[in-house]
Amino acid sequence: MIGDFTPPALQAALSGLAQRSRVTADNIANVQTPGFLAGRVDFESSLRGALRNGETPSINGGTVARSLEPTNTNGNNVNLDMETVTATETGLRYQLALNALDGKYNTLRTALRTQ
Repeated sequence: MIGDFTPPALQAALSGLAQRSRVTADNIANVQTPGFLAGRVDFESSLRGALRNGETPSINGGTVARSLEPTNTNGNNVNLDMETVTATETGLRYQLALNALDGKYNTLRTALRTQ
């Protein structure tokens, strides 16, 4: 387990996915707010870069930027269909990462019990 980047990478992914979930919920809540620009979360690029460079990924949740997609007549650019798909996909990815982290810790627990 020493030198294994899997747990920190999964924890960083969980943090980023949790932030994406919060931002997506905020987008959906503001679907009718005039002038509201949807938020987008990017944590994958920093996670990928850290792993590529052999560094321990930081658990910061990623960066949030406002979407530059075209706006409606009221200045709002939230697309409810897209946000719903994003929310569903994020939830599934979160569950997958959580299951992978649980599996990693189960392996460690099993190894400790057999010692």
